[in-house]
Amino acid sequence: MKKVVSVLVLVCLLSAGAWFMFAPKPQAPEVTFQTLDEKTFATQDLRGKVVLVKFWATSCVTCMKQMPDTVKLYEEFSPQGFDVVAVAMSYDPEEYVKHYVQSRQLPFTVALDKTGEVAKAFDDVRLTPIAFLVGKDGSIIKKYLGNYDKQDLRNTVQAALAS
Repeated sequence: MKKVVSVLVLVCLLSAGAWFMFAPKPQAPEVTFQTLDEKTFATQDLRGKVVLVKFWATSCVTCMKQMPDTVKLYEEFSPQGFDVVAVAMSYDPEEYVKHYVQSRQLPFTVALDKTGEVAKAFDDVRLTPIAFLVGKDGSIIKKYLGNYDKQDLRNTVQAALAS
């Protein structure tokens, strides 16, 4: 009886592992981003790149602590096809966002989510920081909530760029 149970457990584990390996990954939602200078681009325009879509706010202490690491990550991997779209939440005053971006000279794209539609499309984001790592094919590779392991993010970006 123990052998039968052991075999059944092993079959279940292998089946679950296969499902996770081959299950389709969720796709990033089709949205239109609006930059600080009123330009627009769509999720579709990001295909072929690995992109960190990062939801943040100037009032979020953790967001502010993470931003220098995001800049370093962008500077290291952008030549290889990595990009960052930092989406300012709808409740964040536009003047605050512009001031922060200019004073810190953020090198990546910052988008304003004036209506909250982008946050809603991305799993109904309400709290910050939340980031989605999107693969070259538009699939969501990983979702990062709050504080995250910087080395894990770096390794995941590196692996996504190599694939």
